[in-house]
Amino acid sequence: MRGHERRGGRGRQDADAGFVTAEAAMVLPVLVFVVTTLVWGLLVVLAQIQCVDAARAGARAAARQDPEGAVVRAAREVAPRGAKVTVTRRGDHVHVVVVADPPGRGVLLPFRLREEAVAEAEDTAGTPGGAGT
Repeated sequence: MRGHERRGGRGRQDADAGFVTAEAAMVLPVLVFVVTTLVWGLLVVLAQIQCVDAARAGARAAARQDPEGAVVRAAREVAPRGAKVTVTRRGDHVHVVVVADPPGRGVLLPFRLREEAVAEAEDTAGTPGGAGT
């Protein structure tokens, strides 16, 4: 009888080991997907922060009355690669809009990152209505 119990116990251990292997095979792809999604999400947040910084840098440059080309260059230095920078002036205010594709070209979700900064144009010395008059 003892020999029979050992074989039955051993068979149960082999079956349990098979279940663990099957469970690992099912959970591992899900775990990889979750980790990949989290890393992608962090990259999207980083790109959004870069858009915010780029819009602010462009707005600061525009507020100093820098030429539009210099404003766009200042924003693109900080913006994510391939971002589109638009500068518009409305009265005393300058609007800088930065639009970029998320990392991975929106493979998971089709959306674009967009940020806008507004600054009031500063008066400059030597210009009509400026500090130099």
